[in-house]
Amino acid sequence: MPQRQDIALMAHLMRRAGFGEPRGSLDARVAQGYEAVVEELLHPEDQPAINDELMYRILPGYEGALAPPINQADWVFRMVNTQRPLEEKMALLWHQIFATSNAKVDNPPELTRQIAMFREHGLGKYRDLLVELAKSPAMIFWLDNHGNHDGAINENWGRELLELFSLGVGNYTEDDIQNAARAFTGWSIAPKIPRNPLGRFYWNFEYKPEDHDNNEKTFLGQTGNFNGEDIMGIIVDQPASPRFLARHLYRFFVADEPHVSEWNVTPPVDPDAIEILVDAYSESQGDIRSILRVLFNSEFFKNSQFARVKSPAELVVGTVRIAGNYEGFRPGFNNLALECGWQGQELLNPPSVEGWHTGQAWIDAGALMRRVNFAAGVLGDTSLPGVRAMIDRVKSQGNLSPQALVAACLDALGPLEVGDTTLRELLTHALKGGELAWNTPEETSASEDKVGKMLTLIAASRDYQFA
Repeated sequence: MPQRQDIALMAHLMRRAGFGEPRGSLDARVAQGYEAVVEELLHPEDQPAINDELMYRILPGYEGALAPPINQADWVFRMVNTQRPLEEKMALLWHQIFATSNAKVDNPPELTRQIAMFREHGLGKYRDLLVELAKSPAMIFWLDNHGNHDGAINENWGRELLELFSLGVGNYTEDDIQNAARAFTGWSIAPKIPRNPLGRFYWNFEYKPEDHDNNEKTFLGQTGNFNGEDIMGIIVDQPASPRFLARHLYRFFVADEPHVSEWNVTPPVDPDAIEILVDAYSESQGDIRSILRVLFNSEFFKNSQFARVKSPAELVVGTVRIAGNYEGFRPGFNNLALECGWQGQELLNPPSVEGWHTGQAWIDAGALMRRVNFAAGVLGDTSLPGVRAMIDRVKSQGNLSPQALVAACLDALGPLEVGDTTLRELLTHALKGGELAWNTPEETSASEDKVGKMLTLIAASRDYQFA
């Protein structure tokens, strides 16, 4: 039998590098070995992908959908059903960092294509990802680079590239912004013919050499006739670049940190961890997969259990993956996508180019009530296959005392660690119900009801809000 600490560590890895895993599959993961599972996660290409052709045959409204909720539903379907959890988790990370919003872009299929680009390039070289980002029509439109012309520059893309996407405040000058903008003149969107006069159609990137500034530019201390690719190469070699990326990775995968806008005045929570990630960046020349290998195998990661508030997408997707009620092609993903928005994270529509404020900002009074009601409603439904599996797991342990009931439910749902206050509340409730017994149909029905209520209470606890 695997040791409880090994199960807890594997559950932690699967929550952070994915969206959580049903308790029943964690034993097999532990048998693989922790480092082997890390390698499997880091190589999503070795696992089956979502079959797009089959998906769009069964859910034809998803393909090229012009309504944002349907594009959001497409992504939620993938997060729930993927066998490549880190691939989807990285797409969520890059969407948070390189925040692009349909509120302005007004082209949901193009945002869906940007998310697909994050899947494809999200574990590769940081420089290559930045180049693909600069070629993303959604980003070009979002930050106005289609209006950035030789002799009439628009600084919006150049400014956000340096401030929020790669270096951070204090690591560049206004001249650097202007020269970056000059280097990206001519990076634009190709003309298109819409499906109908009011319709949207896919955009394509187009480089217009006649609109590119071919004069000499000085950027971050280097001088030359730079184009966009040159700018990205200079950026990723700056000392600030690996440190900036390391803080993003730490904040997303390890523990809550202040928002990116505060980083120039707020030191990291764990400076030693940041240095380890910076070294991994330097040794791998900015290879994201290599940096994450170091991160997931580090002691600071292993010791960070329940140190992050789940984002709405993590809470919604993780809950239904455990409950097993959204496996495969079925209706209802639109409602899950809307639920993420109601909890404060409208996918494909972040509030600004800074992305969402995370951590404690996710659990303000209104959002917390929504989160609690959703999780408790799902995990308290004893008809759902994943909940039935948890009940069967508890039942397999035979008759149980109230204390053992609480422990068994926490194990079946995680294993989940809870604080002393929550534990006392759970025990108080369990003691009122008495022991679990499975000897007669009446006892079995009553015991299943007790397990369902205990799972509901755990899902409603503050502790369930943390990953």
